[in-house]
Amino acid sequence: MSWSTTDIPDQSGRVAVVTGANGGLGLATAMVLAGKGAHVVLAARDQAKAAAALARLYAAHPGASAEIVELDLGSLASVRSAAGRILASHARIDLLINNAGVMATPEGHTADGFETQFGINHLGHWALTAHLLPAVVRTPGARVVTLTSQAQHNGRRLDRYPRGGEYDRWRAYDDSKLANRHFAQGLDRRFRSVGLTAMALTAHPGFSNSDLFAHLTDATGLRGLLLDVTRRIGMPVERGALSPLRAATDRQAAGGTMYGPRWLAVGPPVRRRLVRPGADRAIRVLWAVSRQLTGLDIDVAQAVARR
Repeated sequence: MSWSTTDIPDQSGRVAVVTGANGGLGLATAMVLAGKGAHVVLAARDQAKAAAALARLYAAHPGASAEIVELDLGSLASVRSAAGRILASHARIDLLINNAGVMATPEGHTADGFETQFGINHLGHWALTAHLLPAVVRTPGARVVTLTSQAQHNGRRLDRYPRGGEYDRWRAYDDSKLANRHFAQGLDRRFRSVGLTAMALTAHPGFSNSDLFAHLTDATGLRGLLLDVTRRIGMPVERGALSPLRAATDRQAAGGTMYGPRWLAVGPPVRRRLVRPGADRAIRVLWAVSRQLTGLDIDVAQAVARR
């Protein structure tokens, strides 16, 4: 049978933090969780869009519990401030949905000098998770779900930052999505190593017609074809959000796994096979690079000892 939102158990009393919840997949995810009773933190950079998103959420679910926290994943200072606000209001975090991201942006840098896509898609979420870790590890059964993409299969380098040489915006995107996948795997291993019931999973939304690539009007070749197909027949964001929602709420889900559409690009959410040689080394490299660049560690054992 196909999995749908009707399969999501009641989320009353749970706190869900969703990045990029001002639109697209993030808002679709937040809407469902709020409708199931969770208190949802809409963590977003654009405050005008976030306010409009919150209004839509309340219109769809009168009496829902939600709040906005300003978060710019391209600024470590903003990430630290947002995490501080969340921790000041919430002693527990049941769901952390690392959803926000950018795709194939022109060459640029974050406020801290990181290549834009790696900086926002991975390092921003690394920093947010590091800051929120105390609340996550003290919450029984907490889940951290990080969105990746089929583009992860084209990713190659996690040990070349700062990035040098000629800039390839698609290669940078692919690498950032590979980092998302290895981040989830590495985090789950650390949860299990200290006996936590918390889990880390990853999900990809398939061909979802979101606003992520609305600016991409000059893509050519296979990338251009895929984007054109997505715009024409891609799933609406409500269906694309089913994969992260299943990873976040399915009682049968296992840590370290990935959920995505049944037919790779479209279809109901199912557990997908993870195929990637050299994952152990990639995770070690990712942890070392992320610590070095952000100055933040994700030390689960230490967080557990301090809870």
